[in-house]
Amino acid sequence: MERQPVRDVDIRDEGIRLGQLLKLAGLVEHGAAAREVLEAGEVTVNGRSETRRGRQIAPGDVVALAGERIRVRRSEG
Repeated sequence: MERQPVRDVDIRDEGIRLGQLLKLAGLVEHGAAAREVLEAGEVTVNGRSETRRGRQIAPGDVVALAGERIRVRRSEG
């Protein structure tokens, strides 16, 4: 199985909570959906399963869900 390319997602701050990032990136529609996929063990951060919605994600981290991979990037300005 071929890995999906990584899509960059820009954030303004030094970090973002995982649940917020999933919504920002359009991987889930709302917080309840973020909680569900996290509790089900469907999300990985840098290749490791993650279940904490409040986990801090920093620029450079790669988050994957349902075959889609995103990398957090600090926006300029």
